[in-house]
Amino acid sequence: MLSTSTSPHALASPVAPHSWWWPLVIFVLGTPLWLQTWEPALFVAINQWCAPLAAEFWTGLSLLGNGWGLLAVTAPLLVLAPRLMLAWLCAAPFAVLFARTGKFLIESPRPAAVVDNAQMRVVGELLHNVSMPSGHTLTAFAVASGIYYALTPVQRRQFGWVLMVLAAGAGLSRIAVGAHWPGDVVVGTSLGLLSGLLGHQVWIRLSERQFAPNAKGIQVAAVLVALSVYHLVTEELDFAENHVHQQVLTVVAVLSLLGYVRLVWRTMFQAK
Repeated sequence: MLSTSTSPHALASPVAPHSWWWPLVIFVLGTPLWLQTWEPALFVAINQWCAPLAAEFWTGLSLLGNGWGLLAVTAPLLVLAPRLMLAWLCAAPFAVLFARTGKFLIESPRPAAVVDNAQMRVVGELLHNVSMPSGHTLTAFAVASGIYYALTPVQRRQFGWVLMVLAAGAGLSRIAVGAHWPGDVVVGTSLGLLSGLLGHQVWIRLSERQFAPNAKGIQVAAVLVALSVYHLVTEELDFAENHVHQQVLTVVAVLSLLGYVRLVWRTMFQAK
């Protein structure tokens, strides 16, 4: 576990100035995609290329872009690295703002509203509108980049690529299940990275004591994880195929909460 007595900002390396260019570069390079220059042929090709893999594989990856799913996936951070839990939670409000604004302003049709459904694989509900941007992709990259920039230089080299690969997998899954155009995913990637960078600017302004197990921010994170357990147990998160995934994540989240409660109890006992 990373010590909360060490400044979390001293552990993380600074964000290189060129990092701020990545969202813009991806957005610009993806221009032919979000202008749908090669659609619908490109969407159909990717969707069919992904079809041989089981639906459960893609719906599981898609959970990495669902807020409740992400809270459960990252729940162990409550005990192992609270600073990383807060790092992605700082990025989350920006992700929500960008996703909601984009969908409110841009009334773009989903693939199922344009492509002959016999030519594509659709998993889950048949969606027809508010396609731009991909909210799941945006969220996945916001979380991945928020955590990435809070890592130490060594941790970035070791685990940073894993975060981005998982986020990219979440984005690809949105095409695989027939929910989004490639352009939606590219814009979601760009805005997600920007959300992570903006969230990092909030995170570096947090004081050391806000990373302690009994700090208010960590307590709020624990409550959110508890709420995720409720949603995992009582709701179908995006797809019926996610039933087993949700059961596993429920166990992960509950065990993490028990570990967190134990950690807080020990901290309080030691303080006496």
